[in-house]
Amino acid sequence: MNVLEELRRINPSEPGSWPAAIKAGALALLLAALLAAGYFLDWEEQWMTLEQVQEEENTLRNTFLAKKTSAVNLDALRQQLADVQKTLGTLLKQLPNKSELDALLVDINRAGLGRGLQFELFKPDTRETFRDFYAELPVALRVTGNYHDIGAFASDVAQLPRIVTLHDIEIMPGKDHQLILNATAKTFRYLDDDEIAERKREEAEKNKQKKSKGAS
Repeated sequence: MNVLEELRRINPSEPGSWPAAIKAGALALLLAALLAAGYFLDWEEQWMTLEQVQEEENTLRNTFLAKKTSAVNLDALRQQLADVQKTLGTLLKQLPNKSELDALLVDINRAGLGRGLQFELFKPDTRETFRDFYAELPVALRVTGNYHDIGAFASDVAQLPRIVTLHDIEIMPGKDHQLILNATAKTFRYLDDDEIAERKREEAEKNKQKKSKGAS
């Protein structure tokens, strides 16, 4: 007797009289149905929650490892910060404040005179260009001298204790085998606290006006 014939002859209302193979198959189907129902009705949500918790665990573990690494390197990071602050302090000392700027201009003038150069033009611009914490002051220069003296003057300016840079350099022939140097010397000074605060207020006012114009 094959399986199909046994299935035709069984009485659904009397499962106790079913053949053993049919009982085993029915139990297997019932178990599969229970498992599927449990998964879709309850276990699926719990499984998703478990996956989320596992992802959070991995994130927390990575965060912990990163903080642990930072903690291990804390002394080195503190030393790096101290070195940066020291370097910044050294650079700021090379920027004169407002009261020292006149002395710096005198130093530039002396550097040229000390090399025997003749100043035909030495004109500091009254308009400064402001940056975050410092201001640039251009000085228009025109000096006359021989090649070596002009080169020595440029070297002396570069070696001043304060930062001075030469820009827009133009050298042309002059009289009696002399050369004429046209250039812009840029000096820099750091802004004091009041000036920085004033710059921030001006910037905030400009942004406010821009927003007002945009809204209108």
